[in-house]
Amino acid sequence: MTGVPAQRVLFHGVTGSGKSSAAHAYSAVTGIPEFSADDDLGWLPGWENRPIEDQYRIAAGIAAQNRWVLDSAYSSWRDLILARTELIVFLDYPRWLSLGRLIRRTIRRIVRRDPVCNGNTETLRRALAKDSIIGWHFRTFTRKRDAIGKIRADPSMPPVLSFQRPRDLDAWIAAGAHAPPAVRPTRQG
Repeated sequence: MTGVPAQRVLFHGVTGSGKSSAAHAYSAVTGIPEFSADDDLGWLPGWENRPIEDQYRIAAGIAAQNRWVLDSAYSSWRDLILARTELIVFLDYPRWLSLGRLIRRTIRRIVRRDPVCNGNTETLRRALAKDSIIGWHFRTFTRKRDAIGKIRADPSMPPVLSFQRPRDLDAWIAAGAHAPPAVRPTRQG
């Protein structure tokens, strides 16, 4: 592959697709600083939502940097991120795969009491609640996939590199995550 890894990369995909793990792997291979939408912007301890003004301010600070990898972008501040993104990596996996990953991850986090999102922990009660992460997967699946279609259709948006299989993403990252010429960023920022 040719080129160098993109320096401002946004990972996109449905809930449970593996965006955080992929962003972490990209960061590890490229040395580019990694940020988490949930940990760095979205959640405070006690499962409290960070005020939107604070999220927007933090997102603006991240976007202004020359190098970053972000595992997602909430719709409330996505415009700030997209304006500076060089490459969007879309994890375009089938629902059965992302949902299966999400359910296994949720069960593992409940059993192990793994801290997530600024020290919060998932519980069985939270997993079965009306506003659970699994419910969120169903409520946002189509919307998140539609969002990438709109981005692709807009020539002012960053290029999108899609992966339909995790092993293809893994191979790309293992090979150095060089952007193929067809999706090389052309915008200056």
